[in-house]
Amino acid sequence: MRICVGIDAAKTTHWAVAFDDGGTVVLDRAVENDPGGLDDLVAALRALDGEVVVGIDVVGSFARFLEATLLAGGFALVHTPGLAVNRAGQGFAGGERKSDPRDARTIAELVRTRDLRPILPDADTVVALRLKVGRRRDLTADQTRRLTRLRGLPCGIFPGLERGLDVTCKGPLVLLTRFVTPAEIRRAGKARLIAHLKKTPHLHGLDALVDRALEAARAQKIVVPGEAATAELIRDLALEALDARTKIARIDRELEDLLADHPDGALIRSLPGMGAVLAAEFIACVGDIRRFASADALASSAGLAPVQRQSGKRNGWRRAVGGDKALKRVSYQSAFCAVATRDPLSKAFYARKRREGKHHTQALIALARRRVTVLWTMLQRRETFDPNRKAA
Repeated sequence: MRICVGIDAAKTTHWAVAFDDGGTVVLDRAVENDPGGLDDLVAALRALDGEVVVGIDVVGSFARFLEATLLAGGFALVHTPGLAVNRAGQGFAGGERKSDPRDARTIAELVRTRDLRPILPDADTVVALRLKVGRRRDLTADQTRRLTRLRGLPCGIFPGLERGLDVTCKGPLVLLTRFVTPAEIRRAGKARLIAHLKKTPHLHGLDALVDRALEAARAQKIVVPGEAATAELIRDLALEALDARTKIARIDRELEDLLADHPDGALIRSLPGMGAVLAAEFIACVGDIRRFASADALASSAGLAPVQRQSGKRNGWRRAVGGDKALKRVSYQSAFCAVATRDPLSKAFYARKRREGKHHTQALIALARRRVTVLWTMLQRRETFDPNRKAA
């Protein structure tokens, strides 16, 4: 007999519900998120007569301790996506109501009626990659907002300088940590500006950068109200941006080291367009490739497989809007990199799709879908990418 268990995971108290094959509730209880509470749950599940399959709606994050305990107990674990739980709950009586016991029942019903993707134990390297990738994603998102602000503030008080500096580069940021207003740059002169920049190693094109700043400063004589306060804020943002660049570079080096220790790292990076960061993000999203029974399952998880849309006499296909957004972004960006770096096979496939009438985005999505099949096959066969091989 198969016992289907649904656990609504939470930070302090989980709720577990179990059904047998006939839909009879055999377990319905709260579970404290501590060693004692989870040990009691494992004992209760082992006491049930049948093959136990446990579904949870959260993977990682605060549910990592719950996952580790259940996997150590030898139970089969599957993932019930939160969106599926919400949609399924609306189909039951009183669908607008929400509670932990109700969500746990819905998860158990999904485990009983649907074929869900398994959750497999992760190695320490995969967990470390996932944490580093998440931290890098946060830093880059903050950096993007910071640089956008760094473009907007100088434009209000010193538009000539804003046009002459590229704040995505290190040199302009170093300049903005001290010299911002036209008067400051004019008073400093070329020698002091270059001396300030040379305090930071590995900067290039200093003469051209200083010349652009001085030219813009000499062209503006007016002092804008609030200039001093704005300049102080710009200096703070420039210092923060430089610090973020250092942190991101350190994480990139750590990702390189972790990929060298992961058995799939070299395989994934052999595919053109998959650099260290994208390879790390792919492993962080996918985990163990055995979770995906086929390349189609992996493409569906990434939201790259077309979705049928049929109603009455109308029948066609449309682009999927669901799927793992992070995995979709990795697949799309790697396809873009492969075309941009002029990989012959990717370039030829992209050109063929454009000749068929597809626009740029459609051709890149088609290429990303094809590359998912290649990646899955490489990982299944444990073979590096071979451009001379016709079939994936």
